[in-house]
Amino acid sequence: MEFGICFKGNVSPDRARDLVRQAEDGGFGYCWFYDSHILWRDCYAAIAMCMEHTSIMRFGPCVTNPDVRDWSVAASMFASLALQSDGRFDIGLGRGDSSMRVMGRKPANLARVVEFMETVKALARGETVTYPECPEPVQFSWSAGHELPVWIAAYGPKALATAGRHGDGVILQIAEPALIAWFVEQCHSAGEAAGRDMSNFRVMSAAPAYFGSPDECIAATRWFPAMVGNHVADIVEKYGADTTAVPHSLTAYIEERRGYDYNKHGSSDNPFLDFITPDIVTSFCVLGSPAEHVAKLKELPQAGVTQFNIYLDNGKEEEIIATYADVVIPEFVD
Repeated sequence: MEFGICFKGNVSPDRARDLVRQAEDGGFGYCWFYDSHILWRDCYAAIAMCMEHTSIMRFGPCVTNPDVRDWSVAASMFASLALQSDGRFDIGLGRGDSSMRVMGRKPANLARVVEFMETVKALARGETVTYPECPEPVQFSWSAGHELPVWIAAYGPKALATAGRHGDGVILQIAEPALIAWFVEQCHSAGEAAGRDMSNFRVMSAAPAYFGSPDECIAATRWFPAMVGNHVADIVEKYGADTTAVPHSLTAYIEERRGYDYNKHGSSDNPFLDFITPDIVTSFCVLGSPAEHVAKLKELPQAGVTQFNIYLDNGKEEEIIATYADVVIPEFVD
């Protein structure tokens, strides 16, 4: 299993450089950044900077979306980052949550997600393409021909099927093994039905990790199930509260949800956290002693996970990276 870290754009440049160097030296293979340009600084400037201070670590947005930039602008940026890092760039892609909703705009539909993915991948390869907002053909004559892996973020049946049919991998913002196993099965079934070879399909579990007592861990990570609740609320709105389209264990916990402040997205001081119980936090995150982290993480590959990506949004970032490097990651090295 691979390991990654994920930042918001509020980490200072000096600290970001130090953290990625520490993480790469400690065995982490990926660094992801939130792509929400209003809430935090633009992530691609930070990615370019961090690429210059690493040699093997891969980078990408977790996640971008089709409607926040012109597609040629996005593709040019992605292809440029791949070129200057010798191919160390992946794309995490979703419909658009915080970056769109904080502007009062709606997320994209899944068909547009797929069309965006296919367009930017083709442009990065150097192919000539047209797309809805640009009637004239577009080609990057300078393209180095990189093939950019795309991980599609998903929870609901249609998004999971889209990831399985079209993506190189899926991003699951959760670390609950039983739910992950269900999600992965949906992706694999859809991909196989479309005639794809799913043996190399990749699965990311993205969630906070924290060391300490139960009370300390829950206080530091209680924001996370509330963030997940935004996506679950979309599923409930689409399929109904009593849906059988997804496991009840995913939808039941948002019954008392009353709202969400996108200006406090992913923050422990978000005012709409009252519905989050300690059991949900423990289920969705990786918490406790190093031994407890190892025990839970060993369940994830059995559920289909190929990468655990730590959301470093809780404080103690240097300590978390160091403990994973010294104690946790060695348990997963063959």
